[in-house]
Amino acid sequence: MASSVVTSPWTPVQDRAQVRIKARINKREAVLRTAAQVFNEKGYLASTLDEVAERLNVTKPTLYYYVKNKEEILFECVRIGLTMLQEAIHDVGASGGSAADKLTAAMRKYTEIVTMDFGMCVIRVGEDPLPAESQQKLRRIKAAIDLEFRELIAQGIAEGSLKPCDPKIAAFTIAGAISWVARWYQPNGDLSVDTIADQCIHFLSTGLYQPVTP
Repeated sequence: MASSVVTSPWTPVQDRAQVRIKARINKREAVLRTAAQVFNEKGYLASTLDEVAERLNVTKPTLYYYVKNKEEILFECVRIGLTMLQEAIHDVGASGGSAADKLTAAMRKYTEIVTMDFGMCVIRVGEDPLPAESQQKLRRIKAAIDLEFRELIAQGIAEGSLKPCDPKIAAFTIAGAISWVARWYQPNGDLSVDTIADQCIHFLSTGLYQPVTP
């Protein structure tokens, strides 16, 4: 009588390694996201890693397996938020449609991201508490985001889908106005992100004043 093949209850070594790597990445992201929430609520200086650990139901020493210190956490939170903004605007710029359509899509994505944990951390906390070298790295990403906005506006002016204006001032105004949403947005508030985005886009693209009749 032939013996049956026994199925091993252990996963292959390479699979176990991949599972461990994935689990570590997930746990590191949980640490960063939770820290971003604490920073957004209380401010960077008033926040402690003890609070982050408590929310994650782990001990404070456990956090140091995934991050070096509080400064690294803030750097990563802001970097992730800025990268999300940069990639979103770049992707919109590479899509089809007029520059005006792309700008509208970029404003919508920008609004969505600054109401998320990492995007909100960019606005509410930012890079100022960090050492100069870290500030410079993050400000280079900010400069790239600003350049994406300026180029999109300049493209719209050239093709006639946007009114003639100074792309630099226009980009600063748009980014500044939408960024401020992160200061007052409440996830459990009366306004949804879509509603906020719709109204911001409307005001920024059409203005508040009624046209004056001659």
